[in-house]
Amino acid sequence: MTATVLTSPLVSTQWLADHLGTDDLVVLDATVLPVKAQGAGSRWLSGHDEYLIGGHVPGAVFADILEVFSDPSGSFGFARPSTELFELAATSVGIGNTTTVVVYDGSVGQWAARIWWLFRSFGYDGVAVLDGGLAKWKAEDRPTDTGHVEPRVVEAFSATERPELWVDKQFVESVVSGETDAVLVCSLPRAEFSGEAGARSRRGHIPGSVNVPAGRLVDRETNAFLHGDALAEQIAPATASGNRIVTYCGGGIAAASGALALAAAGHTDVAIYDGSLNEWTADESAPLVVTG
Repeated sequence: MTATVLTSPLVSTQWLADHLGTDDLVVLDATVLPVKAQGAGSRWLSGHDEYLIGGHVPGAVFADILEVFSDPSGSFGFARPSTELFELAATSVGIGNTTTVVVYDGSVGQWAARIWWLFRSFGYDGVAVLDGGLAKWKAEDRPTDTGHVEPRVVEAFSATERPELWVDKQFVESVVSGETDAVLVCSLPRAEFSGEAGARSRRGHIPGSVNVPAGRLVDRETNAFLHGDALAEQIAPATASGNRIVTYCGGGIAAASGALALAAAGHTDVAIYDGSLNEWTADESAPLVVTG
């Protein structure tokens, strides 16, 4: 039996239940946990222990975003890996170029979305996010396992980079100055967008941005992404102009959730500003708007 071809960036819990055990399917658990004491550089903790003890989808392999699917030597947290590092990361969790990948996390999907976006940006479309994640899976009393799952041995993953799925600070500056037409979409909560809250020393948002909080793209009761008119209403500030969309947040994680929701709604001309506010606010000359 071979894996069904994916037709959407999201798959349902029922779809995954129906396809568990398929020969070419690999399920990834991308859980990351918040740290209670929010110190510089210590806001997040690997979800590996939770994966081992708290339960995961049967057969799921743990995908470490903090150390494996990011570049730990990058200037800012969660920096996207080089092509070579990503190829090693994908291969290390048993993914080859004919594998169907379903990724989830224990939160509202932002970590899974980041893995999904990385695969897409390295030329691979055989990947989807489990809609509702582990929370929905458990709420439906579906089976879970504990302990380590050894990744399968596969031929080395080969990536083909799609640079158009990322933008850098220089590109964002060109949008702010009016030289480039694009919509800057901040995926952070409204209080951080306005500057009322936030852990960074400089608060606020990049001038000209609209706010589409990633948390508002998810149904609070089911933990699944909004669909249809409900989703269209939430993303309207990003899509109204028809211009290219650039999502950003603090470190490119919530921005991936926003990009996933946009893709699910049929909007493909989307890129992520990888450095996001971690990079932007580090430059004292980079303007910020505070509205709170």
